[in-house]
Amino acid sequence: MKDKITALYCRLSQDDMLQGESNSITNQKTILKKYADDNEFRNTVFYVDDGVSGTTFERDGFKTMIADIETGKISTVITKDLSRLGRDYLKTGEYIEIIFPDYDVRYIAVNDGVDTFKSENELMAFKNIFNDWYTRDTSKKIKAVFKAKDQSGKPLSVPCYGYKRSETDKDLWIIDDEPAEIVRKIYRLCIDGYGPTQIARILTEEGIQNPTAYALSQGRDNGHRNAKLHSWSTETVIGILERPEYIGHTVNFRMHKKSYKNKKRVDNPKEEWLIFENTHEAIITQQEFDLVQELRKNKRRPTKHKEVNPFSGIVYCADCGKKMYLCRATSLTSDQEHMKCSTYDADKNGCTAHFIRTVVLKEIIVNELNKLLTSVKENEDEFVQAAMSNSIQKQSSELAKVKKSLKQSEKRIAELDKLFTRLYEDNVSGKISDEHFAIMSKGYEDEQSSLKVTVAELSDYIDATEQKSSDVTAFIKVVQRYEHIMELTPEIMHELIEKIVVHAPDKSSGHRTHQIDIYYRFDIAISTVVADSTKYDKKRKAV
Repeated sequence: MKDKITALYCRLSQDDMLQGESNSITNQKTILKKYADDNEFRNTVFYVDDGVSGTTFERDGFKTMIADIETGKISTVITKDLSRLGRDYLKTGEYIEIIFPDYDVRYIAVNDGVDTFKSENELMAFKNIFNDWYTRDTSKKIKAVFKAKDQSGKPLSVPCYGYKRSETDKDLWIIDDEPAEIVRKIYRLCIDGYGPTQIARILTEEGIQNPTAYALSQGRDNGHRNAKLHSWSTETVIGILERPEYIGHTVNFRMHKKSYKNKKRVDNPKEEWLIFENTHEAIITQQEFDLVQELRKNKRRPTKHKEVNPFSGIVYCADCGKKMYLCRATSLTSDQEHMKCSTYDADKNGCTAHFIRTVVLKEIIVNELNKLLTSVKENEDEFVQAAMSNSIQKQSSELAKVKKSLKQSEKRIAELDKLFTRLYEDNVSGKISDEHFAIMSKGYEDEQSSLKVTVAELSDYIDATEQKSSDVTAFIKVVQRYEHIMELTPEIMHELIEKIVVHAPDKSSGHRTHQIDIYYRFDIAISTVVADSTKYDKKRKAV
């Protein structure tokens, strides 16, 4: 076996680096070379993995060594100690006791006194377990450090696209001007009615570098080496549109690793995220972010026409409550395009065959919005007071009922705690049999679990409702940005209007009239308009 290789295997992980020079690759090589020379092992070859954890066997140097073993090139493997071979006691034991003997390979761990050629090494299995425990303990300590940093509000991840680290404070993100402008562009396109796929196509056609390409151009590696550098993906755009970091918040606990052995990252549910507000400068305003999230709830398929429908996702049928969709075709003129009830289109018996032409609806909405602008401009204080009163009056009655229900549920939960304590005491004293105790305690536990769910839902409802009452000021700020509206855009529609409800036409007067209910955002107000389609047609012809 003199012509075969003596493999001197060295491994160093980031955790080992903290222990100083004793585990360095240089020190391992010195120890292994001296041992090989002193014991007359010839034809030595080093196999090295620098900066790789012992919990995984997906290491380049190790895999090369195993490949040479399988082809019969290696007769002996020598490591400084058992932990250099690996810290997973199951896999390490499998290599030493099954795989190496299968290929007639001798294994030696110098500092642990292991030599498979000389003895059975009864204590080796325990040493492998201790090495595994060491990794587990180290993992717990590292997690504790990261958890403390997580909870302190310091960002753990690298800055997302649009930000970079401050040169004076590594925990502070600052705006990176060039990509930040692209982020703003993405949000503007979404507000203008474009979906993520359309936005990705626009950015690609304009030759804008995607996040990976930009990071590489700045000398940074964001880890996505296999990404297509010259195109934007839908997933990338969606990720940018949904990140609270762009309104100045730090988000920690987004994901976790399955275990200290399995390094695969798993997303945490949003309820487990830790969000720290206003930790860095925002790229997107809160208003823009909220508007985009509202738009994303009503995802739409891209239309074949280049024009964006400003009514998409917010026009509803008064009879069935379902959305109305735009009917347009090359055979129809712009005056003939109309919004149609989706229920009737799917089932003729499900609703009535009513529709409203978009030219009529646009004129109605523009008129009502301009009335709103005038009202705010001329009587802002009165409008704010009226809007607040409208919002609060609409919610106060229902809110009072919900708060009362919440109080009752919380009181009942406290009562059940006391009842369960008494029940337990009666069971211990023998007043209640074990069978009755099991039945009664199960009933109390089920009731309490149900009540806790109810309390959580009621609390969320109260928080959301009370928030609406404080959004009037935000609505006024949006209104003040517009002087006079000449043309509807998706941005105007979704910033000012929650939904539009179209009633079935009334022909009793000899004219085709529609009742249109306009619900403004944040329950500010409701406008009800009865529109005569004939009148609008005559008006348009006169113009």
